[in-house]
Amino acid sequence: MFLEQGIKPENSFWKYLIGSIFIITASFIGQIPFSLAVYFNYNGEGAFPTDNDSAFKIFDPNVTLFLVMASFVFAFAGIWFVVKYLHHQTLLSITTSREKVDWNRILFSFLLWSFFSILSFSFLYFNAPENFVWNFKLVPFLILVVIGSVLIPIQTTTEEYVFRGYLMQGFANLARNKWFPLLMTSLIFGSMHWFNPEVTKMGNIIMIYYIGTGLFLGIITLMDEGMELALGFHAANNLVGALLVTSDWTVFQTHSIFKDLSEPSAGFDVILPVVVVYPILIFIFSKKYNWTNWKERLTGNIKSIKSSN
Repeated sequence: MFLEQGIKPENSFWKYLIGSIFIITASFIGQIPFSLAVYFNYNGEGAFPTDNDSAFKIFDPNVTLFLVMASFVFAFAGIWFVVKYLHHQTLLSITTSREKVDWNRILFSFLLWSFFSILSFSFLYFNAPENFVWNFKLVPFLILVVIGSVLIPIQTTTEEYVFRGYLMQGFANLARNKWFPLLMTSLIFGSMHWFNPEVTKMGNIIMIYYIGTGLFLGIITLMDEGMELALGFHAANNLVGALLVTSDWTVFQTHSIFKDLSEPSAGFDVILPVVVVYPILIFIFSKKYNWTNWKERLTGNIKSIKSSN
């Protein structure tokens, strides 16, 4: 079973705290190239950029995307090091309960959410075409495709390994149940988006979407006894979004196909994915993979496992 693979007497929760600090430190190290690039490109005019919003505007969007996404390579290396040398586990053990990673699950989830994303954007576009302009430029877009296809999955995979893999097993070691890891990782995942410019523009109501997305990813991970579906969904969400549409008020601006000119606002459209779309996805996954025993998989207790050492 997925969570049980990390339950060991020697896996005390303080190890996960130390491991988290190590991973965060690795992530900060990965941000050094971007910080140096900002420093050496500062021409002395105006105030030195001290926040992400102003720093991201210094470079071409493709350069910014490359520098920021590259930091996740360091974070992923930090995860591998902590899992192997602090917890004496394999990456597979925090990925899935299966004997090997099920790439078909990742691909199915990726394609399913890509379809939903394109469908929802098409609805918005044809409903209010005046809110969008054609932003396509062949060469910058092709560069975006290359950078995004390589580095965005690394970014999303790193986040999934942190939240749905490492921390979920960590909180399971602490609480010895499944509902507490599910709720805690969802809340922490949502709170990590608190400083995104979308929150400033739309208000705190958008946190329902972020926390709800974390809850959705946690549910499909626990029900499927592995992260594959979450990995595919998250990669599709970020990659398709980066390629399809950009705006001046999102975290990143990209050389996407369209640009959204509308004034951001949060209403039922923010809640819709959480209360309608995500349940539909869960239903599709449950039917395809024959999920059963929902209460036990999502809220059941975890028995202590004796150390194999």
